Amino acid sequence: MSENEFQKTAEQAAAFQKIWGESLSKMIQTAFSAGPNSPPPEVVREMRSGIFQALAKSWDEFMRSPQFLEGMKQWMDQAVAFRKLSNDFMAKVRNEMQMPSRDDIDSVMLAVRHMEKRLLDRIDHLAERLGALNGHLAKPGARRAAKAAANPRRAARPPRAARRRTKGATP
Repeated sequence: MSENEFQKTAEQAAAFQKIWGESLSKMIQTAFSAGPNSPPPEVVREMRSGIFQALAKSWDEFMRSPQFLEGMKQWMDQAVAFRKLSNDFMAKVRNEMQMPSRDDIDSVMLAVRHMEKRLLDRIDHLAERLGALNGHLAKPGARRAAKAAANPRRAARPPRAARRRTKGATP
């Protein structure tokens, strides 16, 4: 730790001590400012109210002080820097061990989601077509047309009843 950093830390500690000293003196003044003729429960309420007001004011002053804000800023900067350093280190370790990174896993998951969406869209389309075919087959005479469309060789032959009539007849 350099001399400059030590001096800065000492100044911050002194400012912190000053704030707490002032708040403690305000609390003591409030505790003993009650009148001699006031009833004991009232004195206790005044003391409690004064202590809470003094604490609230001192904490407000402390948290708004430049020393506290600067300390919090330094702490947040160091936390962000540590997070970046640890992320870079872990990425390097994963790379060295030839393990997938988080970005790799995220891209695979995205590809799987796109494929799933395409499959579901295709299944919906097939369900619509199947529903239309079922509706078409429910009509009279549509079954024969559907069978003929499915097997073209069968369409060339006449129906069974027509074949029976023509078997026994002589031309």
